[in-house]
Order: sequence, then structure tokens, then C-alpha cells
Amino acid sequence: MSDDRQQAFANPARVTTTGEREVTIEREFAAPRERVFAAFVDPEQIAQWWGRRESTTIVDKMEARDGGEWRFVERNPDRSENAFRGSYREVKAPERIAYTFEWEGMPGYVCLEEVDFEVVGDRTRIVTTTTFFARDERDSMLESGMEIGLNESYEMLDELLASD
Repeated sequence: MSDDRQQAFANPARVTTTGEREVTIEREFAAPRERVFAAFVDPEQIAQWWGRRESTTIVDKMEARDGGEWRFVERNPDRSENAFRGSYREVKAPERIAYTFEWEGMPGYVCLEEVDFEVVGDRTRIVTTTTFFARDERDSMLESGMEIGLNESYEMLDELLASD
């Protein structure tokens, strides 16, 4: 991410390429691991922080268990929608979640996201490793501006965690 865009966020996620097809994202949150994990598996909480700030997230389906499915719809101010879906491969509270991720606007391009929740004193570090099918898919995602949406989501998650 460019320095200008990073400065727009108080606590930007660190996004790095870690292999031919992988991206690793690291970010700390000022909340205990159990609380941060709950925000990732509770549909009511997901609707409050997932997606772009100007959009509304509708949790169409969320079965946060091994083999369960999920689908979120992001409704934009102009009433356009973007939908995302996948299936949970592993849900191990409060340590790890692994799931597939697919934007319905580009069906067939599925990646695997593995989120690890690490205790850092009274804070939580999440480390997300996303594995794409091909390097060009990874590079396209990075070039799409995904870091802006990611950091907006994480700022809203900070706000949700601080509201308790």
C-alpha cells in the first residue's frame, strides 16, 4: 500500500506477499482473543464491521462450523451489491478459522483464507494467510484496492470491540 493510503488509517494492517500465491495480513486489536474471535463468527457482529464503511453488510448465511457455508452481501449507497461466499473448512474457537472465499462477481476464482488468533498480552493479533489458485489471481486482488476495504473493515472492528 502506498504511504499516502497507509497514513489514512491509524493502525493499518501489514499486507505482504509470502509466496508465489500467498498473501499474509497481520493486524493487532485491543481486545482479548475470545472477543475478537467472537466478532468473526457471530452474524450480528459481522454485519457491523465487515465491508466498506459506506456500505451495508447483510449476512445471508453464516454457519460458523466445520463444513458450514457463509454468504455476505455488501449493499452500496447506489444500491448496487457485491456478494461473497464460501465454506468453512475449520472453526477452532478461539484459535483459528479456515474458509474458502469467492467473490460472486468472478465465479470460479476461489481462495483459501486461514485466520489465526494470537494472544499478545491483553491484545489479539490476527494473522490471515490467503492462498490463491494462481499468482495472477493474487496480484489482481492486491491491485484491486482490497487493502482500503480491509483497513476500513478493521477500523470498524476496532470501534465494535471498543463499544463493549
